[in-house]
Amino acid sequence: MPQFILEDFNLENAERRLCLEALERAGNIVGAAKLLGITRHAMKRRIIKLRLDWTRGAVPPRGSASGPTGVS
Repeated sequence: MPQFILEDFNLENAERRLCLEALERAGNIVGAAKLLGITRHAMKRRIIKLRLDWTRGAVPPRGSASGPTGVS
């Protein structure tokens, strides 16, 4: 199970980090909601509430800062 080290006790920042991590790992809202143990509707509300910049596939997989071919 992954662990997070929080810089402070700011609940909104912690929720933002968890939501973004779940979206990144799952790749979609339904999968992220399942990872977090919430409904798809609750996940969408959190995306809006936290003003997360998420559309389908918006967060690139880890380690792929350049394009799909690795060429910038």
